[in-house]
Amino acid sequence: MFAVHLLSFYFSKLQEDQIKKVDRFLYAMRLSDEQLKDISARFRAEMEKGLSGESNATAAVRMLPTHVCSTPDGSEKGEFLALDLGGSRFKVLQVKVSENGKRKVQMESETYPIPEEVLNGRGTELFDHVAESLKAFMQRNGINQKKKPLGFTFSFPCAQSRLNEGVLLSWTKHFKARGVQGTNVAQSLRQAINRVKDIDVDVLALVNDTVGTMMTCGYDDQRCEVGVIVGTGTNACYMEELRHIELVEGDEGRMCINTEWGAFGDDGALDDYITGFDREIDAASSNAEKQLFEKMVSGLYMGELVRLILLKMAKKGLLFGGVISDSLRTKGKFQTKHVCQIEQYKDGLKNTKQILTELGLQPSTDDCVAVQQVCTIVSFRSANLCAAALAAILTRIRENRKLKSLRTTVGMDGTVYRMHPQYAKRLHKVVRRLVPDCHVRFVLSESGSGKGAAMVTAVAQRLMSQRQEIDDTLATFRLDQEQLQQVRDRMRAELERGLKKDSHSTASVKMLPSYVCRTPDGSETGKYLALDLGGTNFRVLVVKIRTGLRKSVRMYNKIYAIPQEIMQGTGEELFDHIVQCISDFLDYMGMKNTRLPLGFTFSFPCRQTGIDKGTLVSWTKGFKATDCVGNDVVEMLREAIKRRNEFDLDIVAVVNDTVGTMMTCAYEDPKCQIGLIAGTGSNVCYMEEMRNIETAEGDEGQMCVNTEWGGFGENLEDIEGIRTKYDQEVDEGSLNNGKQRFEKMTSGMYLGEIVRQILIDLTSRGLLFRGHITEPLKTRGIFETKFLSQIESDRLALLQVRCILQQLGLDSTCDDSIIVKEVCGAVSHRAAQLCGAGMAAVADKIRENRGLDHLDVTVGVDGTLYKLHPHFSRILKDTVKELAPKCDVEFVLSEDGSGKGAALITAVAKSFNGET
Repeated sequence: MFAVHLLSFYFSKLQEDQIKKVDRFLYAMRLSDEQLKDISARFRAEMEKGLSGESNATAAVRMLPTHVCSTPDGSEKGEFLALDLGGSRFKVLQVKVSENGKRKVQMESETYPIPEEVLNGRGTELFDHVAESLKAFMQRNGINQKKKPLGFTFSFPCAQSRLNEGVLLSWTKHFKARGVQGTNVAQSLRQAINRVKDIDVDVLALVNDTVGTMMTCGYDDQRCEVGVIVGTGTNACYMEELRHIELVEGDEGRMCINTEWGAFGDDGALDDYITGFDREIDAASSNAEKQLFEKMVSGLYMGELVRLILLKMAKKGLLFGGVISDSLRTKGKFQTKHVCQIEQYKDGLKNTKQILTELGLQPSTDDCVAVQQVCTIVSFRSANLCAAALAAILTRIRENRKLKSLRTTVGMDGTVYRMHPQYAKRLHKVVRRLVPDCHVRFVLSESGSGKGAAMVTAVAQRLMSQRQEIDDTLATFRLDQEQLQQVRDRMRAELERGLKKDSHSTASVKMLPSYVCRTPDGSETGKYLALDLGGTNFRVLVVKIRTGLRKSVRMYNKIYAIPQEIMQGTGEELFDHIVQCISDFLDYMGMKNTRLPLGFTFSFPCRQTGIDKGTLVSWTKGFKATDCVGNDVVEMLREAIKRRNEFDLDIVAVVNDTVGTMMTCAYEDPKCQIGLIAGTGSNVCYMEEMRNIETAEGDEGQMCVNTEWGGFGENLEDIEGIRTKYDQEVDEGSLNNGKQRFEKMTSGMYLGEIVRQILIDLTSRGLLFRGHITEPLKTRGIFETKFLSQIESDRLALLQVRCILQQLGLDSTCDDSIIVKEVCGAVSHRAAQLCGAGMAAVADKIRENRGLDHLDVTVGVDGTLYKLHPHFSRILKDTVKELAPKCDVEFVLSEDGSGKGAALITAVAKSFNGET
């Protein structure tokens, strides 16, 4: 028993001594975590170079755009052909992808050898051989469908200008076919297919094998956004944000980048980590000073690297008693498969002895232990280097998304990763140690990159089909010049009808006289109270106006909420609430005993018979208080003040918010003759000639007309051809069905709801959110118009768009986010164009009223849509310019809102009546 223990101790001591001996000899190949982090940082810098338009041409890591912009979502279906060319043999596959809730993939494949003379011959011979093999496969499997879609996995560096085109940059992995480098390999394949005749295929996608691996794994795991191959060669790809890829136009969405990381170090970035053995490998290769990282990592070189180390150790007398066999001297005799066999758990030592014996050596047990350690160090370094580069990619993805921690999947393939008994475990362990903030799942590609080419083709076909459906849906929102001119002309006709006494009652655009007969001239002065009611908030203001050299307007205000139960309760409750707010404000300002002149901004359609008389025509913007329509709102306010019996006010003017906006801007700019509100509601007012206003007495001078253009379209013929089914759904679901149709197509209160209706439709057709209509998406009003402004912001990355959607309970992919952004853009663009067409009608009317060839006029604008939406104002201005070329229209933003305008109107009215 003692002898057994002694022998065991001796053997483990012997192993330890041999391992230390090898460790000392190969110390430069044993990399610490600090060194790996340094390598990772260097690779990250190389990625940046490759992505930059300025430095890409000289970058070692080329970061090639693949034009693969989406990973599988599980809804792919159809039958596809695939070719997989990347080694001494190539594969032809038929892939059947069925959806129908099953997500099933069936494959038939055939492998064809590539003779050495073809590998090293002319390029046309190589592609003819591939095409002939494809023809044989199709005939054998009875495939005769016309234009059969085909994906081509081509495992060599290519510069791609689109998904189905690619120019070969350089051969790798012993391929040397002449006349291919610098040519379009997809086109070469098409030409070869034409030469062999009798087969009809459509080459839809050219795919790197790494991309194919990512797409294969991505079909089963939709978190998969990285592909890595460690086999004969090595490479990685990942989904990069398009805004960072300077070689490709556009900044929306993502695109798969083929890093071509095998060339990492070609520019000297790894010089201090490259050993003498690596330099020997490189010098003896067919592509010296190229693919240096690949030569340190991949299976094509791993066995040869071990052979060179063993040869050197033997020469130094550290192995085999200094005896060197002819086989050990011969390049290629020690292969990577031998490394895999030697490192097996149970039979490793036995395999080592057998392999060394076959190489003509007579190894001792010491030798076998040492050789095993050499293999371990070489393969472990390979896994370490691969882990360091992968850690850089994972960190980049996490930082791109501004995440504290990333959960993702890496699709893996390659003979080294598959066959080496410990490689995968080592790689996983080191990656997790280097990037603890990335939770990585590694998935082995079961079906190779050929299936991936088919999946890329399937995704491309799905996206083409979806793109067409989405384009058809959004086409109804894209208005051409003729449609906009029609809107302008019909709006102009309705303006005229609203002004005439005989057609006023049936006109959809009511053209209500405001009894504001002039704009401010700068002489206004005094202290005024103003009220501003037009939405869910109510504002009370004191406005102090000074004239003369120190002309100024100072305001003090307080905002009060109008609860929904008040908005939709009784009229008495609404006006009592308003008076309660006024009382609170006067207490706050210490002005309860001061009788101030008051201007009341009331942002709803009123028929006025005087500046202080206004009968409510209809509620808009969600208000529905009873016993108000048909009554004078000024009188209702006076009655509420009497009921309160705490203070008295001199109500001088009732004003629409649009008129208030015009007056505010006109105080600064005398050319301001038009007011526009583009916010919760939509409306315009302008200074009309009295002679044209048949609903008001007198024909001298001017009067501001409140158009109430939101009602345009109540006669459906006026908006025929531009009203979509989504507008109809929004209208039917509103509180005032059949009313304010133009407002429902242009104002902030409804644009978000139009978007929601489109999203529901697209989702029900499986074009969004994986076809899943969530409860939040079913909720009316959840998609507020402010989200359109945020989502369409040029500064907002798609990641932030996804965050907004997630806040709404919508779990979106990157592709979903792009579509949602497009939908928002189509809806808001149309809204701005429609407002522009209406404004062109108003501006042209003013010009013709005055008999001018050319009109210079200013529009005072207010409203959150105009203020906050990133593109609305520009599109509005461009449309006016196109549709009213004889008018030079300047837009000035109202900084102080319609409350200040109410005070100015009150001041103008007071001075007009001879009061101060």
